[in-house]
Amino acid sequence: MQLKYFIIILMFLALVSVSCKKDKQDSNVAKVPVDFYLYLNEPSNVNLNAIGGWLYVNAGTKGVIVYRSGDETFTALEQNCPYDPDKECSLVEVYSGISAVDSCCSSQFSIYDGSVINGPATQPMYRYQSVLNGTVLHIYN
Repeated sequence: MQLKYFIIILMFLALVSVSCKKDKQDSNVAKVPVDFYLYLNEPSNVNLNAIGGWLYVNAGTKGVIVYRSGDETFTALEQNCPYDPDKECSLVEVYSGISAVDSCCSSQFSIYDGSVINGPATQPMYRYQSVLNGTVLHIYN
């Protein structure tokens, strides 16, 4: 008898998980290769010389937000919102020193790591690799 209830519960959980709406993270969030270098001693990159500094870079699908999260750590996030990346208006922009907001669906993200602060998005922003070598920051996917 217990096996019967166990099977019913498993079937219910499988049905619920299939019916849930998921973000389109895998579709078109980061559809172009990214591979560029930022030279931190250049005047155009002066905002990245202090922890908490950020700037937009014209790269990726809709742009990249580069954020200095520590002495030697950076976060590089695709500006194309993971909630509905195919919409033209789907663009995440820095709202404050710690968060970014999509202008289309109003999802809010942490620019520290791209995690969701407030939905409807449930997936984090696409994060590129970043490696600091002296004063040169390499960003790629």
